[in-house]
Amino acid sequence: MAWGPFDMTAAAAPTYPRTIPTSGGPTEIRYMGEADREAVLAFARELPPHDLLFLPRDISQPKVLGAWLREIERGAMTSLLAVRAGEVLGCATIVREPLSWSPHVAELRVVVLPKARGLGLGRTLSEDAFALAIPLGIEKFVAQMTADQTAAISVFETMGYRAEALLRDHVRDRDGKKHDIVMLAHDVAAFDARLAAYGLAEPLES
Repeated sequence: MAWGPFDMTAAAAPTYPRTIPTSGGPTEIRYMGEADREAVLAFARELPPHDLLFLPRDISQPKVLGAWLREIERGAMTSLLAVRAGEVLGCATIVREPLSWSPHVAELRVVVLPKARGLGLGRTLSEDAFALAIPLGIEKFVAQMTADQTAAISVFETMGYRAEALLRDHVRDRDGKKHDIVMLAHDVAAFDARLAAYGLAEPLES
């Protein structure tokens, strides 16, 4: 993953579907739904096993994917896909629980296929997620990854995330090896205030 610094001017919430140019060809960014079940399952099964540790559950399992789609339907998750020629190349998911004690907090999960990295898809998906978060009333984003994924941690830090916790031996991979999890957080509310200072708040609220 090689994203640049977060671009505040790109944060106005777009409409979907939309097509973005990449060096690999035009790529569609759109909401995920039931019709994407098989394509998303194929995407998940192409991800390196270690990348799946970004996520609390193994999305390469059909029953887990089914639960994901049900969460989207009930409004607890919002997922964006990057799709080219019918193939899912990347995904960003906003996970929130409006009825919990933390309705203002959401988790951001971003995964991109290795062959599609370096095209800016991770950056685009992350920026779009930010733009969607502000009208939803989300004030804080959290993200998690294994402590050895230093490149990914650095990327999130360039977007304003800061480490808040280290959970030791928190996940166990398919080989039985345990990994520490780093919890990062971003103050979305402060980001929104900066947008207002740049005169960009109104498009996000429309």
